[in-house]
Amino acid sequence: MDSAYRLVLEPTGIDDYLRLRKESGLSARTREEAENGINGAWACAIVVHVESGEIVGMGRVISDGGWYFHIIDMAVLPGHQRKGIGDAVLTALLERIDAHAPNAYVNLLADPPGRRLYARHGFVESAPASIGMKRA
Repeated sequence: MDSAYRLVLEPTGIDDYLRLRKESGLSARTREEAENGINGAWACAIVVHVESGEIVGMGRVISDGGWYFHIIDMAVLPGHQRKGIGDAVLTALLERIDAHAPNAYVNLLADPPGRRLYARHGFVESAPASIGMKRA
C-alpha cells in the first residue's frame, strides 16, 4: 500500500460502514445491523485516503477470542482497488490474530473478487472435508 493511504486498527463509523458495503458491492445492511455488528467485532481495520480523509477500505474479524476467528466485511471502494489496500487490511488482521492465538482456526467466505487475495495469504478451499453452509 502506498503513502497515499493510512491503515488504522479501529472500526469505521456506521455511515462509512454502510457506504463501503454498498459501493464495494457487498450486500446492503440496515443501520441497526451495522451498529450491532461493528460493536461486536473482535478486530477491525480501516484504510484512509490521506489527501481526502475518506475511508476507502475495511475488514473485520469476529471471534470467540480463543481459537476460532472469522474474517468478514473485506471491502475496498472500486476507485481504490488494485493498490494493495485489501492486502494491507488482511495482513493487519491476520497479524493481530497470530499475536493473540498462534494456533487459531481462521476462516472466511470468499466471493470471487477476493479469492486470489485470500489464496496469497494461505487460505485454501475447505471442501470436500467441510463446506460452508448458511441458513436459507
